[in-house]
Amino acid sequence: MEKSTERSFTLLAGFTQIRIPRFFYGAAICLLGLSQVAYSQDTTVQGTTGEDTAPDSASLFSDPIPLGEVVVSSLRVDREVRKVPASMVVVKPHDYQKQSALSLSSVLDKEPGITAGGDGIWATNINIRGFGENRLVSLIDGNRVETATDLTASLSMVDVNDVERVEIIKGARSSLYGTGAMGGIVNIITKDGHFAERPYLSGNIISGFASANTLFSNHAAIETGSRRWYLRVSGTRSDADDIRTPEGDLPNSQYTMNNIAARVGVKPFTNHLLKIQYQRNWSTDVGIPGGDAFPGPAEATYTDISRDLLAASYEITDLTERLSSVKLNYFTQYIYREVSMVPNTVSESTLPNGNIQRTTPELITPLGIHLTNGLQLHSTWEFTERNTLIAGIDVWGRNLRTERQKYIMVEVLNPDREVILTNHLERGETPIPTSGFQSAGIFLQDEVHLLNDRLTLVAGGRLDEIIVKNERGFDVDYLVVNGTRNDSPPTRRVTFEENSEQNLSWSANAGALYQLHRDINLSLNVARSFRSPSLEERYKYIDLGNFVRLGDPSLDPEKGISADLGVRMWNPGFSFQSAVFANRISDMIVESPGEFVYTLVSGTEPDTIPALINSNVSKALLYGWDINFEYHAYKNLVLFGSGSCVRGKDTEADEDLPMIPPLNGRAGIRYTNPKAGSVELILR
Repeated sequence: MEKSTERSFTLLAGFTQIRIPRFFYGAAICLLGLSQVAYSQDTTVQGTTGEDTAPDSASLFSDPIPLGEVVVSSLRVDREVRKVPASMVVVKPHDYQKQSALSLSSVLDKEPGITAGGDGIWATNINIRGFGENRLVSLIDGNRVETATDLTASLSMVDVNDVERVEIIKGARSSLYGTGAMGGIVNIITKDGHFAERPYLSGNIISGFASANTLFSNHAAIETGSRRWYLRVSGTRSDADDIRTPEGDLPNSQYTMNNIAARVGVKPFTNHLLKIQYQRNWSTDVGIPGGDAFPGPAEATYTDISRDLLAASYEITDLTERLSSVKLNYFTQYIYREVSMVPNTVSESTLPNGNIQRTTPELITPLGIHLTNGLQLHSTWEFTERNTLIAGIDVWGRNLRTERQKYIMVEVLNPDREVILTNHLERGETPIPTSGFQSAGIFLQDEVHLLNDRLTLVAGGRLDEIIVKNERGFDVDYLVVNGTRNDSPPTRRVTFEENSEQNLSWSANAGALYQLHRDINLSLNVARSFRSPSLEERYKYIDLGNFVRLGDPSLDPEKGISADLGVRMWNPGFSFQSAVFANRISDMIVESPGEFVYTLVSGTEPDTIPALINSNVSKALLYGWDINFEYHAYKNLVLFGSGSCVRGKDTEADEDLPMIPPLNGRAGIRYTNPKAGSVELILR
């Protein structure tokens, strides 16, 4: 069986086109097996707090119906999902195993309110309740992932085999994570080692094959440790050809992915815990068959794309009767992107003498280097059994360096279309000036339990100062004509002067969770959020000939007000979660007509050219609902379904917002036999 690739978003005009097959259904048959090689002198496992617990067990099948008992950490304090006054989704390893999934987005797409998108098979992303990547915060083990906003690959640079779970908060959370968290948080938790009372050694090997794109995937992991230390090392390699679809082969959809990861944990003293981890994910020959960044007939390939993460944390627990923990975390993350694009376009123009000039862009090679460093100090205070306060400092910065080479052939033809002159040009550019984005914030969040723990109240706030700096930028750095290089072309424009901008922003949230019945609760969450414009939005410069598309370094942060009301039921026989939500955005950044005033390095008088300039001129309203249920009909038979709807309006222009997922839903039936496997039939 081959996976359908049917997806839809609203187009730039604000409407949706969906191709509906005459019959469209999905079926999944899972026959899973598990083999683990392990050696241990003791079966007692010691947790990170030093308490002896039963060893982790590997299970092929989860409970028939999830009861919200998974402990999540994305709210900076460990809580069960059912006890959190926020709309959350948790995806665990067995969800990927059941579907033989090779990407995070393909499984997250099954959750209500979450829609997968991307630029191909490898480069994928998600949309949460109408909010795209630029208004979400992506984390790997709590460490921020910052990369280009127009190239969807942040979820692709993670090995699915190394994922322990994915926690998604649907709704604003700038009060905890700062800029960008207007639509939600995606926190990818990777697999870690564990302590044990006696030395142990274990390992596993996973191999996979997919006929749709001749994918071969191999993964291996080994773990060892004792009472005061542990080590986990893993590696993966995947290689895939072009994928086959119902319409035929999808050209340029191949990829090769590699991943290595290592994690070390040490207990130097009682109640002290040191953790260090390193991840390297790199891919080559990654085809990009389509997407906003590479439209039309262009053929684009990531010749090299990689992510390196080095993180270390030191935590001390039970310092005093009220101060339960203090944790210091540092990380550095390096993302490298190298693209090769063949435009496959030719343009012609008639010269004054009647000859014809034919311009053929032969190759474009953009390169981007993103370096993010962050430091967090986080403390947890337990004033009483029913009152928990978290407070912390969050400092991080992103530095960006870009370059681009364009190789162009310019031919001159006579009226008989005979080539009489050929020039080969190499144009060196810096698409975005070398720039930096620095953020420093302090945050507080208080949690109180009242009415015999039937009512939970949560309130928090955060204050951030953001400083953005850039070097002077030009539209061209050098020009090579037939082998002769010129580092100061006389027509070179100054695009951005050296500059520094500073913003002070605040955010807040308040939530409540009320238990109506033993298994039923109501949740309410309201929040104020913000998003400081990205480096790409501030310093964009795209020359389209007779006009340019331009950023603005002095853009103000976008501001959001959101509300989320939910009803949830957690029962072994019937599980139900639903929510209605609304988000209002002000100072929304859109392109507005204007003029680009520029000067040439040769010192001429300022000149102008028509431009579309990023501006804080719009407002938006997004609202909708999502629902999810599972019904334990009989023994191992479960009926399930989900649905979501979001509407996005530009209230200033009175138009529908683009890139909004349409109304969607699914229904299915699942039968599980613990000794044989599981079967699912899904209608979407």
